[in-house]
Amino acid sequence: MSSSASDDALEAIKQKKMAELQKMAEARAALAGITQPVHLTDSNFASEVARYPIILVDFWAPWCGPCRMVAPAIDQLAKEYAGRVVFGKLNVDESPRTAGAFGVQSIPTMMIFKNGKAVDVMVGAMPKGAIEAKIKQQLAPPGGSSMYG
Repeated sequence: MSSSASDDALEAIKQKKMAELQKMAEARAALAGITQPVHLTDSNFASEVARYPIILVDFWAPWCGPCRMVAPAIDQLAKEYAGRVVFGKLNVDESPRTAGAFGVQSIPTMMIFKNGKAVDVMVGAMPKGAIEAKIKQQLAPPGGSSMYG
């Protein structure tokens, strides 16, 4: 391989890597911009859950008192964990198909999805600290301690 062909190949690799890094930086910036819960429905649920590395979904309804008690904690956590965890809210009255598909029988129910798969479930009104502890478990590297806690 000649020197100029080698230089061209290295330049192509460098350009490809730069494009990958740019894409990752844009994805991180987009996540950091999500500081409030995303509105989820039967029609957008699958695509939204697949879109984010970690998303906590709050299954709720407006008439549910305990759901209204949890809402401020969810809103606050969405701000505090922007860039690391996305939060979503799914109204079970408006989106019964999705709630049924995940076996949600009482609300509030919160599910954490990691890479599109449900990895944890919390049923009932929980204090902010308990919800945050579950989030930190998902952020921790496997078998290691978390840099977030």
